[in-house]
Amino acid sequence: MAIRTATLLRFAVTLLAALIVGCAGVWGAFALWYQAPGSQALKTLCVLLWVGFSLFLVIILWQGKTAVGILAFTLAFGGLLTWWHGIEPSNDRVWADDVAQIATGEIEGNRVTLHHVRNFEWRSNTDYTQRWETRSYELDRLNSVDMIMSYWTVPAIAHMLISFGFDDGEPVAFSVEIRRAKTESFSEIGGFFKEFELSIIAADERDVIHVRTNVRGEDAYLYRIHMPASAMRSLFLAYVDEANSLPRTPRFYNTITVNCTTLVYHMMKRIVGYLPLSYRLILSGYLPDYVYQVGGLDQRHTLEELRTLGHITERARIAGRSGTFSADIRKGIPDLH
Repeated sequence: MAIRTATLLRFAVTLLAALIVGCAGVWGAFALWYQAPGSQALKTLCVLLWVGFSLFLVIILWQGKTAVGILAFTLAFGGLLTWWHGIEPSNDRVWADDVAQIATGEIEGNRVTLHHVRNFEWRSNTDYTQRWETRSYELDRLNSVDMIMSYWTVPAIAHMLISFGFDDGEPVAFSVEIRRAKTESFSEIGGFFKEFELSIIAADERDVIHVRTNVRGEDAYLYRIHMPASAMRSLFLAYVDEANSLPRTPRFYNTITVNCTTLVYHMMKRIVGYLPLSYRLILSGYLPDYVYQVGGLDQRHTLEELRTLGHITERARIAGRSGTFSADIRKGIPDLH
């Protein structure tokens, strides 16, 4: 019995060690693929060497050389983690045009001046007129907060915009986005491996919604958010504060932990004190269900009714870049008052 127990224990330890090495091997391969310096050929060589080394460790573990395997893994993976933690985000790259600037703000009493407000005129993804503007907003004129969800593939994945409305002018929409270099394209997997920096874009709705519905063919929904005026103000200032921090301290975007929904979740959590965690914060396409559940949407209607009323895609396509774009896309959406 004692011999059988010892055998089972050795098997369990070896299996656990092999699983740890295997998982670390997969993670390390992706990390090297996305972040190893040099040409693509050199990256490929680094990945192949790491995978080969990981497989070798798994083999010697099953050959009974557990101590040797664990020691070699500890040294190698420790070195890889040291290199990984040394990779720092940067603001010094040749950025894609639409994220070339990050919004910053100046607060003077009740007045907020936003710099680098994007107001591009989009004709296609590659044909556009660039405009970065400075705009001012009076906080005591802030009277609405809207959440826009834009879908491009499956229902579970969407991009979230938060738009702030003022009773004396056009709304301004904030978008938390990847800050990609000119030569990069978006990758969900790359977002786990320090592939992109984080950016906060402040934009005219005729830019940031129009480009998604009219140019990229995305499907957009607008939901009016129910919150007191003090919370609206706090959220607006939280966006400005987050945006101001990025030129000083750049951050990496992360597909799970630092994205368009989780960043807003943490800002709102600081404002209201408590918000429950939910898988819908990660599967962002289901975020309206979460916001409805916590009382943030109009409870006079069902969520399905709000989704139908807030379907703005066709309205945005018809409005184009008209001077009444923001009013046009909100036709038929009931006010909260």
